[in-house]
Amino acid sequence: MLTEKDSQFIARWEIVREQEATFRHKFLSGLPMAFMFGLPILLFFGIVQLFFPSWFTTATHKTNDVVVPEMTAKFMKLSSGDVMMVFIAILILILFFAYFRMQYKWEMNEQLYKELISKQKKMDNAVS
Repeated sequence: MLTEKDSQFIARWEIVREQEATFRHKFLSGLPMAFMFGLPILLFFGIVQLFFPSWFTTATHKTNDVVVPEMTAKFMKLSSGDVMMVFIAILILILFFAYFRMQYKWEMNEQLYKELISKQKKMDNAVS
Protein backbone atom coordinates (compact mmCIF):
# COMPACT_ATOMS: atom_id res chain seq x y z
CA MET A 1 0.00 0.00 0.00
CA LEU A 2 1.39 3.37 -1.01
CA THR A 3 1.26 6.07 1.60
CA GLU A 4 -0.06 9.56 0.90
CA LYS A 5 3.50 10.86 0.92
CA ASP A 6 4.51 8.29 -1.72
CA SER A 7 1.54 9.23 -3.91
CA GLN A 8 2.41 12.91 -3.62
CA PHE A 9 6.02 12.18 -4.57
CA ILE A 10 4.92 10.19 -7.64
CA ALA A 11 2.59 12.99 -8.76
CA ARG A 12 5.23 15.67 -8.23
CA TRP A 13 8.05 13.68 -9.84
CA GLU A 14 5.99 12.95 -12.97
CA ILE A 15 5.60 16.70 -13.43
CA VAL A 16 9.16 17.88 -12.71
CA ARG A 17 11.38 14.95 -13.68
CA GLU A 18 12.06 16.13 -17.25
CA GLN A 19 12.71 19.70 -16.14
CA GLU A 20 15.09 18.59 -13.38
CA ALA A 21 16.92 16.25 -15.76
CA THR A 22 18.51 19.11 -17.71
CA PHE A 23 22.13 20.10 -17.20
CA ARG A 24 21.18 23.74 -16.66
CA HIS A 25 18.72 22.96 -13.87
CA LYS A 26 21.12 20.61 -12.11
CA PHE A 27 23.97 23.09 -12.32
CA LEU A 28 22.00 26.13 -11.19
CA SER A 29 20.24 24.25 -8.40
CA GLY A 30 23.52 22.91 -7.08
CA LEU A 31 25.40 26.22 -7.04
CA PRO A 32 24.17 27.51 -3.65
CA MET A 33 25.32 24.40 -1.78
CA ALA A 34 28.55 24.28 -3.76
CA PHE A 35 29.33 27.88 -2.84
CA MET A 36 28.59 27.09 0.80
CA PHE A 37 31.18 24.33 0.45
CA GLY A 38 33.86 26.30 -1.40
CA LEU A 39 33.40 29.89 -0.31
CA PRO A 40 34.96 29.45 3.17
CA ILE A 41 38.06 28.00 1.53
CA LEU A 42 38.24 30.86 -0.96
CA LEU A 43 37.71 33.42 1.80
CA PHE A 44 40.44 31.86 3.93
CA PHE A 45 43.01 31.99 1.14
CA GLY A 46 41.87 35.48 0.12
CA ILE A 47 42.13 36.86 3.66
CA VAL A 48 45.52 35.26 4.23
CA GLN A 49 46.83 36.61 0.92
CA LEU A 50 45.45 40.13 1.51
CA PHE A 51 46.07 40.68 5.21
CA PHE A 52 48.93 38.30 5.99
CA PRO A 53 51.01 38.09 2.81
CA SER A 54 54.17 37.11 4.69
CA TRP A 55 52.47 34.30 6.61
CA PHE A 56 54.73 31.25 6.68
CA THR A 57 57.35 32.93 4.54
CA THR A 58 60.14 33.25 7.09
CA ALA A 59 60.99 31.16 10.10
CA THR A 60 63.44 30.99 12.94
CA HIS A 61 64.16 28.12 15.21
CA LYS A 62 62.23 29.28 18.32
CA THR A 63 63.07 26.49 20.75
CA ASN A 64 66.54 27.78 21.54
CA ASP A 65 66.43 31.17 19.76
CA VAL A 66 68.98 30.08 17.20
CA VAL A 67 68.48 31.43 13.73
CA VAL A 68 68.78 28.58 11.30
CA PRO A 69 70.12 30.07 8.03
CA GLU A 70 68.30 27.68 5.73
CA MET A 71 65.03 28.36 7.57
CA THR A 72 65.31 32.16 7.47
CA ALA A 73 64.88 32.12 3.74
CA LYS A 74 61.38 31.83 2.46
CA PHE A 75 60.38 28.22 2.83
CA MET A 76 56.82 28.55 1.61
CA LYS A 77 57.29 30.50 -1.57
CA LEU A 78 53.87 31.49 -2.82
CA SER A 79 53.82 33.57 -5.91
CA SER A 80 50.69 35.34 -7.09
CA GLY A 81 50.40 32.62 -9.74
CA ASP A 82 50.27 29.94 -7.05
CA VAL A 83 47.50 31.73 -5.21
CA MET A 84 45.61 32.24 -8.46
CA MET A 85 45.98 28.54 -9.19
CA VAL A 86 44.44 27.70 -5.81
CA PHE A 87 41.50 30.01 -6.57
CA ILE A 88 40.99 28.43 -9.99
CA ALA A 89 41.20 24.92 -8.52
CA ILE A 90 38.60 25.73 -5.87
CA LEU A 91 36.31 27.33 -8.46
CA ILE A 92 36.56 24.17 -10.58
CA LEU A 93 35.77 22.16 -7.46
CA ILE A 94 32.70 24.33 -6.84
CA LEU A 95 31.47 23.82 -10.41
CA PHE A 96 32.06 20.07 -10.20
CA PHE A 97 30.31 19.83 -6.83
CA ALA A 98 27.35 21.91 -8.06
CA TYR A 99 26.54 19.60 -10.95
CA PHE A 100 27.34 16.20 -9.52
CA ARG A 101 25.54 16.78 -6.22
CA MET A 102 22.32 17.51 -8.09
CA GLN A 103 22.96 14.63 -10.51
CA TYR A 104 23.19 12.28 -7.55
CA LYS A 105 20.03 13.74 -6.01
CA TRP A 106 18.16 13.38 -9.32
CA GLU A 107 19.25 9.75 -9.69
CA MET A 108 18.11 8.96 -6.16
CA ASN A 109 14.69 10.53 -6.83
CA GLU A 110 14.42 8.67 -10.14
CA GLN A 111 15.26 5.37 -8.45
CA LEU A 112 12.65 5.99 -5.74
CA TYR A 113 10.09 6.90 -8.41
CA LYS A 114 10.72 3.66 -10.32
CA GLU A 115 10.51 1.61 -7.13
CA LEU A 116 7.21 3.23 -6.15
CA ILE A 117 5.75 2.75 -9.64
CA SER A 118 6.80 -0.91 -9.54
CA LYS A 119 5.23 -1.31 -6.09
CA GLN A 120 2.05 0.37 -7.32
CA LYS A 121 1.84 -1.95 -10.36
CA LYS A 122 2.30 -5.02 -8.16
CA MET A 123 -0.50 -3.83 -5.88
CA ASP A 124 -2.78 -3.15 -8.86
CA ASN A 125 -2.05 -6.63 -10.30
CA ALA A 126 -2.70 -8.26 -6.91
CA VAL A 127 -6.07 -6.49 -6.56
CA SER A 128 -7.20 -7.41 -10.10
